[in-house]
Amino acid sequence: MANVHLTGVEKTFRPDEIIVSKTDTTGRIIYANEVFLRMAGFTEAEILGKPHSIIRHPEMPRCVFKLLWDTINTGAEIFAYVVNRSKNGDHYWVLAHVTPTFDAAGKIVSFHSNRRTPRPEAVAKAAALYAELRAIETGHSDRKAGLEASFSAMLSKLEGLGVPYDEFVFAL
Repeated sequence: MANVHLTGVEKTFRPDEIIVSKTDTTGRIIYANEVFLRMAGFTEAEILGKPHSIIRHPEMPRCVFKLLWDTINTGAEIFAYVVNRSKNGDHYWVLAHVTPTFDAAGKIVSFHSNRRTPRPEAVAKAAALYAELRAIETGHSDRKAGLEASFSAMLSKLEGLGVPYDEFVFAL
């Protein structure tokens, strides 16, 4: 899906709807509800077993996903604003809440994400920050160096504000 064009069309879903998906520990989709399927534009047969990154929008900074994965792999939850890409190139913003699922022995066995409609003013602020972070990422010829630089910039910004990422998200 990396070569799918972007339409510039923003899709929305109702405030009373929740996008739900579950992945295995490697990020492969093992469950997607009807709202997820509708917004992403995939059928269940097309999406199950695929990496969740299939809906990653190219304007979403990789450093935010690094923080997300680093956080949930420790057993903690995270909230994040995310812009996703539909199969046809449309996009949609969500406020995501991602949590690990544990077995009886306390081992992480999967991840669960609920996404709600975000506030427009929060999306505008998140989009501005994400544009800054993406510029840092793409300003490096080496992808790894770009990721490390944008991740450091994001952490510095949070440190300067004196808040962890979740508090920053809720303050938007």
